[in-house]
Amino acid sequence: MTAFICKACGTQYPPADEPPAGCRICDDERQFVPVSGQQWTTLGELRSRHRNSFEQHEPDLTAIETTPEFAIGQRAFLLRTGEGNFLWDCIALLDDATVELVRALGGLRGIAISHPHYYTTMLEWSAAFANAPIYLHAADQEWVMRRENAIEFWNGETKTLAPGVTLVRCGGHFPGGTVLHWANGADNRGVLLSGDILQVGPDGFVSFMYSYPNLIPLPPRAVKAVGAALRPFAFDRIYGAFSGRTIQANGTAKVAQSVERYVRAIEDQS
Repeated sequence: MTAFICKACGTQYPPADEPPAGCRICDDERQFVPVSGQQWTTLGELRSRHRNSFEQHEPDLTAIETTPEFAIGQRAFLLRTGEGNFLWDCIALLDDATVELVRALGGLRGIAISHPHYYTTMLEWSAAFANAPIYLHAADQEWVMRRENAIEFWNGETKTLAPGVTLVRCGGHFPGGTVLHWANGADNRGVLLSGDILQVGPDGFVSFMYSYPNLIPLPPRAVKAVGAALRPFAFDRIYGAFSGRTIQANGTAKVAQSVERYVRAIEDQS
């Protein structure tokens, strides 16, 4: 049997003789089924056509991206700490070269993922690193297509993974939408790994959406809640979900300003 992977979003489904009739993730209005129709691939096919590239952004933070781009095209991050290494977000391709490199850097103590669009092949990653625990917010558990013991659902508003490494539930894009705060990043000024719970824009600010591809906005109350969830945390730098989407400085202030301008724009239309 084969664990088929959706070509549009990268979600891997339980092993079966035939691909699923559809992808639950893509059928949801926050994602989409391409006009060409639902298509499937396998990890073996991905390994033959794609590779992963690595870019070090800070001494203990390395981005991992698949080339050519696959599915949504997000990047994952390997965060190294004195308490072990963590993978933030996930990409579908896992090959021998990636496993070897991550092991050489100390392996994985755990995996944390911002929201269901990036769950992808998380169980493959976990299995390659001694069944490293996968931390997902319980509010989004209905979107887990493959369930195994490595998955640990957490509740509440924050979860500490290691000293100075904190998951923060912001909600918004998904009820369990999560970001990672790394207090020691950016020379101890703080780093936020935002996924697309906060989407870093080309103007150096962030924005917020219920559905990015379908341009469905969030209500102002949800955006204010994102801002409130982050208010206790200081961070200078923000790394977004996609290559090049990084805010280098004044991250805390720019999030507050982004919340204000979003709410003003939406409320001015009402």
